[in-house]
Amino acid sequence: MTPRRDFLLFVTLATAAATPVMAQTATPAVDTAANAAHRPAAIPDFSRVWYHPALPWFEPPASGPGPVTNRSRGPQRPGGLTGSQASPPTKEGVSNYDQLVGDYTNPILQPWAAQVVKKFGEISLAGITYPNASNQCWPRPVPFIFKHQQMEIIQQPDKITFIFNEDHEVRRVRLDEPHRSPVTPSWYGDSVGHYEGDTLVIDTVGVNPDRKYAMVDLFGTPYTKSLHVVERYRLRDYDDVKDAIERNKNENWLVVGDVFSTHRGKFLQLHLTIEDEGAFTSPWTATLTYVPGPELLPEVVCAENRAQYYYHDDADVPAADKPDF
Repeated sequence: MTPRRDFLLFVTLATAAATPVMAQTATPAVDTAANAAHRPAAIPDFSRVWYHPALPWFEPPASGPGPVTNRSRGPQRPGGLTGSQASPPTKEGVSNYDQLVGDYTNPILQPWAAQVVKKFGEISLAGITYPNASNQCWPRPVPFIFKHQQMEIIQQPDKITFIFNEDHEVRRVRLDEPHRSPVTPSWYGDSVGHYEGDTLVIDTVGVNPDRKYAMVDLFGTPYTKSLHVVERYRLRDYDDVKDAIERNKNENWLVVGDVFSTHRGKFLQLHLTIEDEGAFTSPWTATLTYVPGPELLPEVVCAENRAQYYYHDDADVPAADKPDF
């Protein structure tokens, strides 16, 4: 039982104890369909670890504007991360994680943003892995943070806490509050949430663009101070998400194989709407469909050190000119 349910149970019992017993017998209420339609929906229990082992990570929408995708394709393959192989891109297969060549012709991109994506793609085609917040162990902005393949959701009456694997990034969402005014730009932005029936809705603004690795995806797609992200979380059955699972299989490298198609319990589906009048020509959408993960997040460290693990060069780690002692 979650703390929120404990709280609601306490309030219910306290209210019942404080209500005086009436002398007459109360007429039981008729539970009509109209009454049921106006009852508030029970808040779903999202609290657990959820797993989405797919790279890059966005599931493109069935229709309408969607995220930048990889022009370099390759066959679906089992796990085993490798560096860029500078192989020529193909038109078939799924996203080639060894070669990140973002589709700079995607109509959601403003011309300047398209040029940024194109430049990063040229670097990858040259056999160089360009730095990003993930491979440099920096805080990941929303929505880049969903590159993490596992996340734990902790629900409380006044907030939602997200803990992500690898370097255990923590993101906090205030419930039933407005955005701060003025918003101070930060790593993860100012996130506020509320429940709409069976859906957790999170609204994020104020993600700091004045930082290194200010990108929303692995293709270097930039963002500006106008970035606005809306997340909608729902617990869903297989029949509700099987179309998204197929889009995931057709677009992303399934790092540990297809753990989605064989699952028949509850899925967590995240629907994203992303807009930024400074970088995009229109809002665009994507989904991420999660299966239940382990009971506890594994301890995995994103270690800051100067040994670049893709090629022989120094990583972008702060270093002092002289020792402190």
